Amino acid sequence: MLASSLINPMVPVLKPTDSVSTALDWMDEFGVKQLIVADSGVYQGIVSEDILFDVVDSSDPLSRIIILHKDIFASEDQHPYELLRLVNQFGLRIVPVLHDDRSFAGSILVTDLIEHFANELGIQEKGAVIVLRIPERSYSLSEISRLIESNGTKILSSYYSSGEVYNPTNEARLTLKLNRTHITPLIATLERFGYEIEEAHANDPIESLDQERLDMLLRYLAT
Repeated sequence: MLASSLINPMVPVLKPTDSVSTALDWMDEFGVKQLIVADSGVYQGIVSEDILFDVVDSSDPLSRIIILHKDIFASEDQHPYELLRLVNQFGLRIVPVLHDDRSFAGSILVTDLIEHFANELGIQEKGAVIVLRIPERSYSLSEISRLIESNGTKILSSYYSSGEVYNPTNEARLTLKLNRTHITPLIATLERFGYEIEEAHANDPIESLDQERLDMLLRYLAT
C-alpha cells in the first residue's frame, strides 16, 4: 500500500486567505489539531491548533500566522513506514502528500495511518503477543520462526527494536503477534533454546511463566 491510497478526500484544505476562526472551526468539525494550507494547488505548510489559539484577532488571515513544516511532505509512492517516520520525527497529526510535480495531492490523517497499521499488524486478530530479549549478534528471525512454527503456531506480525535503544546492554527486543492464545508449549520451546521471554500476553494462562512475568503488561506498538 502506498501513501496515495491513504489520502482522505474529506479532509478540508485551507487557503492562506482563510481566517483563523475558519481554520479552528474546521479543526473542531473534523476533530483534528492540524490542517494543510495550500494556495492554488501549491502546498504551503501546516497550521496547528496550538498556534491558532494564541492569535488575538481570530479574523486574521492564515497568511499572517506562523505556518509550520513548509518543507515536510510525503510523495504518493511512499510506503506507510516512511509516513510513520515523518509523523514521529516532526510530531505530525496530518501528513501532506504531493504529486511528482510538487503540486498538492491530498492529506493523510494520522488516525487513518494508525488504523491501517492496526489492520496490517493483525492487531484485530485473536492471538498472543510475546516480547523476546535477544543479543544483537545472535538475532535470527528465521530460527525463531522455525521454533514457533514447530509448535503449530504462525507469526501474524513482528516488530524489531534495535539494541541501540536499550544501551548499555546492546540487547534487542522482538515483539511477535501470534495466531494462538495457548502458548505454554511455545514458551517452553523458546526458553529451552535460550531465548529470554521479557513479556507475554495471552488470553489463556501461561503456565511456565512465574507470577512476575504474568503481571507484566504488553507494550505493543499502536502509534
